[in-house]
Amino acid sequence: MDAHTLPPQEKTLLTHQLLNEAYKRLTLDSRRSPMHELISTMLSHRTNHADEEKAYYTMLERFGDWEGVLHADPDALADAIRTTRYPGQKAPQIQQALRMIKEERGEISIGFLQEMPVEEAMAWLTRLPGVGLKTATLLLLFNFKKPVLPVDTHVFRVSQRVGLIGARVTANKAHELLLKMLPPDATELFNFHKHLFWHGQRICTFYSPRCGQCVLNGFCNYYQDVRQKGTDQAG
Repeated sequence: MDAHTLPPQEKTLLTHQLLNEAYKRLTLDSRRSPMHELISTMLSHRTNHADEEKAYYTMLERFGDWEGVLHADPDALADAIRTTRYPGQKAPQIQQALRMIKEERGEISIGFLQEMPVEEAMAWLTRLPGVGLKTATLLLLFNFKKPVLPVDTHVFRVSQRVGLIGARVTANKAHELLLKMLPPDATELFNFHKHLFWHGQRICTFYSPRCGQCVLNGFCNYYQDVRQKGTDQAG
């Protein structure tokens, strides 16, 4: 099959189908509370999962609860989350986000987002410091089952290599383009996100992707244009 003959939407749906078969279907159940998801995702920027988790639990152990974190000495908070990258930047962002939530809602809770329309909830979340499109979509999908699609580095890389989106598409634009090509169903979007995430970790890695083991290589632009022609470069 010529990788370029399939239109992007057909290729996207076929990718979704094949990865569903390869990785099995998942149910969408909240893994963490909304506030845990929000703050952990803020901590996770350029940080591996183990170090993010260590920072999160160290922070709460030292300061007790969100009120304690809000009123902590900024340097002490940065020290508590020092296993993450850029703790000196993340500490004031976390405190400012907590302050904004409390000032607007009267308590440090974001459960109200459940009843908010998707676009309004996205706009509200992305006003918070340190909260971009990826953090907002992760939270709204994982915790509130809103029909949005998080695009992290793995999802973005796989989507570009296979040819679901163009080579010049930005990560932010990819959220919009991929979402339009998929069913507007939270469980479907969750499976697409998780499966591309795993595929990027295990098969379509940044360095030396395992194209011979990939169920998508029959219509993958990268495989047919680069790997088969022996012009492979990382990226």
